[in-house]
Parts: sequence; C-alpha cells; structure tokens
Amino acid sequence: MSDKCVTPLPIPAHAGIGLRAEHYHEVIDTLPATAWLEVHSENYFGAGGAPLVYLEKARQHYPISLHGVGLSLGSSDELNLRHLQKLKALIERIEPGLVSEHLSWSSVDGRYLNDLLPLPYTEEALLHFTQRVQQAQEFLGRELLIENPSTYLQYTHSTIPEWEFLTEVANRCGCGILFDVNNLHVNATNHRFDALAYLHALPARKIREIHLAGFTVNRYTDGEILIDTHNARVADEVWALYRQAIEKFGAIPSLIEWDADLPPLPVLLDEARKADEILENAHAVIA
Repeated sequence: MSDKCVTPLPIPAHAGIGLRAEHYHEVIDTLPATAWLEVHSENYFGAGGAPLVYLEKARQHYPISLHGVGLSLGSSDELNLRHLQKLKALIERIEPGLVSEHLSWSSVDGRYLNDLLPLPYTEEALLHFTQRVQQAQEFLGRELLIENPSTYLQYTHSTIPEWEFLTEVANRCGCGILFDVNNLHVNATNHRFDALAYLHALPARKIREIHLAGFTVNRYTDGEILIDTHNARVADEVWALYRQAIEKFGAIPSLIEWDADLPPLPVLLDEARKADEILENAHAVIA
C-alpha cells in the first residue's frame, strides 16, 4: 500500500454513492457506473488494514469525497488535534475532491456522544463555530464543507434562523456548504417551517455538494416525528425538494447516503440514476 499522494480528482456534477464495507468487494470487482464515491473519514484513520486497502483501490477508479462525523466543531472542548492530524494524513494519502463535516457538536470534556447534536443559533455560538472552522481549515490547508444538520429539538434562546447561521458561517470563514436535502425535509416537518424558504435563502455560490437519503417516521399518541435514519430509498417529498434545489443551484455533485439496513448495490445505483436524471435535465435547461 503506497503512502504517496495522488493527483486530486474533482468531484463531478453527477450522482455518487456512499462506499460501505458491505460493498467493498463488489465495487472493486465490478467497477459500477457511478461518478464518484464518498466515505466516512473516521473509518480510515488506521495506519493500515483492509479498509485503507479497499479505499486506495477504489481511489484508482473514482474521485473520493471524505465526510467526517467526529470532529465536533461546535463543542466547547478544544479542537481534537489528534483527530485533525489523522484527517490530514488521510487527505494527503487519498487526495479527495471534497472534505466535509457537520454543523453540530458531539463531545463534552473529551467524552464523545454517539450523535451529532444541534447548536443554539446565537451570536456567541456563531463566533465560536466560525473560529473553529477557520482553525480546522488552516490546519488541513483546504476548504471544509459544513452540512446542515437533522435535529429533533430547538433551543428557546436561539436568535438566528438556521439558514442564516449556516450562510454566515460560510461567509465569515470561506468554507463551503454541503446541503443535505433530506435533513431539510426532516427539520421542516419536525419543526414546522417552510423548507422552500430555507432552500432559497442559501447562497448558491457556496453549495459544493448535496446529500440525499431516506428517513423513518416514528409515530406516537401525540403525533409523529421524522428521523434521519439513512436506511431507505429517498422519499418522493425529498426528490421534489431536490428538484427545486437543482433549479436554484444548478448541477451540483449529489450523493445517495445509505448507512443502515444496506440494500444490494444495484438499489444504490438505481437511486443515483434518479438523481442523475434530474441533474441531466438541469444541464439541458441551462443549455
């Protein structure tokens, strides 16, 4: 296994799929017709082993996007230097087209929670989060994308709408935005706000990547809540919102995200085909 850097490959404005361990062999053996692959960064922080072997093999054929879930940018803990060092080493090894993280926090006093928790949207939190993104970008020597979160509660003392908070983060520190359409639909339904108003408030120039995924509906005696489970096909409502997003932003690299109850690989590729049809229609309209 080589430690040499390879030439960066940009992520094309087509649909990609998440590469998970269950599909390593099939992807490497068959080289399916997908434009790019995305992996969770932390799964490849080891110095060696099978995951890195498969990722490097995949990298020979596909552009790669690294999607992080553990940097805890919104935490009041100091930035985890060890985590950043491992991420930087992986970036140098794989030369991904994009690197992303979340608008969230997940650690307290060095203890990590198995969740991406929401921030209060206040001026104080905005300053803190922006500084942390700047520090991370300076350490890594490249742009980060920040993803809008899925949330199941809101802070009563938040004073800034989430879309304004995310936009201001991107403007202040020069990062990009990973726009998760499913997260927007989940939040708009759970918190009862206008998804299209959120979408149209985002700055098109900052959108670098889009995520699409499935959700679960949990029903209770007093109502229901959507959970961002990434374990199903993309819902019709999310496809409709995605079409609106592509009309506004143009053709953007778009990922089918599926992390639980993984289906056969052809199901992922079929979902990616649907996204590509929408992207191709956007190209046709522009042309």
